[in-house]
Amino acid sequence: MSPPIVAARLKDTHRLIPSRYPPTGILDLIAALEDFEAVAELEGWTNDRISAELGVLSILQAGEWVLGRANATAIMAAYCHPNETGGRFSSSDRGAWYAALSIETAIKESVFHRTKEIAESGILETTVQMRQYLADFETEFHDVRASPEFDACHDPNSYVAGQQLGATLLESGSNGLWYRSVRNPGNDCVVFFRPALVNNVRTGAHLEYRWEGQPDPKVTQISAD
Repeated sequence: MSPPIVAARLKDTHRLIPSRYPPTGILDLIAALEDFEAVAELEGWTNDRISAELGVLSILQAGEWVLGRANATAIMAAYCHPNETGGRFSSSDRGAWYAALSIETAIKESVFHRTKEIAESGILETTVQMRQYLADFETEFHDVRASPEFDACHDPNSYVAGQQLGATLLESGSNGLWYRSVRNPGNDCVVFFRPALVNNVRTGAHLEYRWEGQPDPKVTQISAD
């Protein structure tokens, strides 16, 4: 069974990623595939940063690349640098753009994942700075929020059902999914499978997550772009 399709215009969706990843890069400057090929040849793949940014583009077909616009590097990184275990609706082979409809939900979702990573080290005493990205969407995509048939996709402990559904929908040409936030019940998140759909991306605030021996960090806004 395929989820229902909805058309929506979403403004100011929120995505939070560690600020150690630079907000701009070579993909923001490369305006066309021809430029990409010229830069690759010029650098001879000897520049580590350019190799890191350009070498992973083979994950996507060239027709899906986003080049030459603000925050193109951040957009493409979401797809070309997937988590090794994948995301709720995406695999370790190809990432996706995940975002929340509120900053509070984005914080809760990202805190959960950062805490899980830190807890694996056995030391819950550290700080992580996060950069906010705002993005807009206007498209049709699938909605799994209300259908009981897709409750397994919201399993707090497993991505198996969600990744299976995501793979099926991606293969069928789906743009993405609207789903319930697992870490902030009563709120919503979205995931988009196609880089070109991620519009008007701009940086927002910087946040600091500080763990002081407990799994719930103190969250402080340290700057606003």
